[in-house]
Amino acid sequence: MPLTRRQIYRRRRIAVGIALLLVITGIVYTSTTLTAAVPATAATVTQPAAITEPAVQLAWPGYGRGAIGAVGFDGVLGSYGDQSAAPMASITKVVTALVILDAKPIPATEEGPSITYTDADVDIYYDEVAQGASVAPVRNGLVLSEKQSLAMMLLPSAGNYSISLATWAYGSVDDYLAAAGAWLTAHRLTGTKVVDTSGLDDGSASTPTDLVALAKLANADATVSSIVSQPTAEIPGVGTIENTDKLLGRAGVDGIKTGTNDNAGACLMFSADYTVGSHTITVVGVVLGGKDMGDHSVLNQSVATLLASAVPGFHDVPLVKAGDRFAEYSSEWGDGVTAVAAENASALTWSDTPITSKAVARPVQTVDAGDQLGTLTFTVGSDTTTVKLVAKGSIEDPGALWRLGHPGELAG
Repeated sequence: MPLTRRQIYRRRRIAVGIALLLVITGIVYTSTTLTAAVPATAATVTQPAAITEPAVQLAWPGYGRGAIGAVGFDGVLGSYGDQSAAPMASITKVVTALVILDAKPIPATEEGPSITYTDADVDIYYDEVAQGASVAPVRNGLVLSEKQSLAMMLLPSAGNYSISLATWAYGSVDDYLAAAGAWLTAHRLTGTKVVDTSGLDDGSASTPTDLVALAKLANADATVSSIVSQPTAEIPGVGTIENTDKLLGRAGVDGIKTGTNDNAGACLMFSADYTVGSHTITVVGVVLGGKDMGDHSVLNQSVATLLASAVPGFHDVPLVKAGDRFAEYSSEWGDGVTAVAAENASALTWSDTPITSKAVARPVQTVDAGDQLGTLTFTVGSDTTTVKLVAKGSIEDPGALWRLGHPGELAG
C-alpha cells in the first residue's frame, strides 16, 4: 500500500533528525576528542649510585685529651681522652678577648679606642709577677689602642693585660666575670667556666667540645684572628712582642692560643687552613696536656702529626654532572624525553660521613626541552644539596589523528 503524503513527510523528518543527531554527535565527539587532555606519562626513574668514602684514622697524642672540628662542620669531628672539663690555662684569654670585644667591638681594619694605662695597671703587673703569671711591660701614661692591648694579652700571653682590659671594658673583674658567664651561656658553652681573666686559676676550665666551638668563634672574629696569626707585633712604647705559639706557620697553623700551668700542662688551641679540591678548609681543635706530658715542643709535634692525619679525611666528592640521566619518559604516541641533571654538584665531606640521594620525577603530559621535571636531592650529614632535573627533548601533543583513534585513552 503506497505511503501517504503525511507518512512520507514524517519519515523524512525522522531521517533528517537522525542525520542531524549524527552530525551533532560527530561534532561533539570530534571537538571533545581534539581538546581533551592527553594521558599523563610516568617516568621510569633511575636512582643515583651510593657514594661512600673511607673512614679516616686520626693520629691522636698519647697523652691528655682533645678534639678537632672544622669551620662549616657541626660540632666536633673527632675526640680522644677524657671529655669532661679540665683547666684550660691561658686559653682562657681567648674567652677574655671575645667578651671584651662583645662590649667594645672594633670595626674591621680599625684599631679601636685608645687606652691610657696608669699606676693601677703597674700595680696589677707586679701582682701578677708575684703569682708567677706571664706578664708584659706596662708603665704609667702608656697609650695603646684596644687592638694593640689585645695583642699584648694574646701574643705574649700577658696576664696583667687580661686584668687591665677586663677592668677597662667592664669596670671591674667581678663585673667582667658576670658578663663572661652570660656570654658563655648565650653561646651554649655550658661546659666552660671562667673564674679569672687569665686562666692562672684552675677553676677556669672547659671541655674539648666547648673549646672546639670557642676556636670557631675566635676564628670568625676578624680582630682576634688577625692578632693571633702574627708571629710578632710592634707595639709603640713597648717594642717587639712575640707569639708564644711556636707552631704558627708550620703544618698550616695560623693560630690560636697556647696555655701552660702546673696542672693543665702544655695546652694548645689551634686553627689551620688547607686546600681540598676547590675548597679551603679551616681545621680547629685543642689538646689539653695533663701535668706530666712534657713541654710545648712535644705538644707542637703531636698537633702537627694530628693535623697531617686529619687532612686526608676531607673529601671534595662529585655528586652529579650536568647532563647525567636519571629518568626516562615514553608517551603512548611515541614521543620520548630524558630527565637530566641541570648542573654539576659536589659536596665537601668528612671521613665516612654517609651520602644518601633520591631522584624524583613527576608525571607529564606535554613537555618542552628544558622544563623542570623533578629534583635530585643529596643528603650529606645534616646538609642537603638539591639539583633540578630538566627535560632533554620534548613530548608534543599527539595531534588530531592519534586523538581521534584513541578516544578511550584521553582524560575526561
